[in-house]
Amino acid sequence: MSDTNSQVAAGAEIRARIDTTTPHSARFWNYFVGGKDNYEVDREIGEQIKEIFPGLVDVAHTSRLFLGRAVRHLIQEQGIRQFLDIGTGLPTADNTHEVAQRAAPDARIVYVDNDPIVLTHAGALLTSTPEGRTAYLDVDLHAPEAVLEAAAGTLDFSRPIALIILNTLGHVADYDEARHVVRQLMAGLPSGSYLVISDSTATSEGMIAASNAYNASGATPYHVREVEEIAGFFEGLELVAPGIARVPSWRPDPDAPSTAAVDAYCGVARKP
Repeated sequence: MSDTNSQVAAGAEIRARIDTTTPHSARFWNYFVGGKDNYEVDREIGEQIKEIFPGLVDVAHTSRLFLGRAVRHLIQEQGIRQFLDIGTGLPTADNTHEVAQRAAPDARIVYVDNDPIVLTHAGALLTSTPEGRTAYLDVDLHAPEAVLEAAAGTLDFSRPIALIILNTLGHVADYDEARHVVRQLMAGLPSGSYLVISDSTATSEGMIAASNAYNASGATPYHVREVEEIAGFFEGLELVAPGIARVPSWRPDPDAPSTAAVDAYCGVARKP
């Protein structure tokens, strides 16, 4: 089979894996941040959840802004030049490589997701400055050793790496399993590496109701956790000030609007 035919067959196989009859987390989130890569079923549950808990839109927007602040902090203040972004989601404005390479053109970024919808858009994540590199890996979060092995093709594991897992660990139903995955990933990174996590939290009745409605829709469930559980992911690491904080309150930009009540917490921490 020719390379062209192989690519066509691979594309058809990926598209066949996409289910447009039930809501999907990446498309649902894409709708909330104003993207166009979603279907009617995603917009329907999005509108339903807006009625239940409009604050989830703030979670989506402020989480994206947190990503930018965290990446810039790590580059400008900590000298990090390598990023491993797991649970990438659909490309939108200011993706990790765009933020990173604006601040440091030589930055290297590896995106990881095993979702066919994200895979179809992976080309948008593979643009890079001439000095830097980007890669996309179709690997499952539940296989941390495979993630690290594949990422070594792009990242230099003798130098610090920032592991980014935003709004993804809620898909791992068992908390102990989620912690194990994070520990395994961090264990494979060198001293001086960083962990960046944000996730929705069970800090209001509205957020809990929104989570229940989403999980009842037929989509892959997303489990909101207690703030103490978010903090547990950082055990053994050195938290960067201000520690575990609501997403908008983590090193906010001076002119940022106040959205302090957002039901999502985050943290950035260094591996000793």
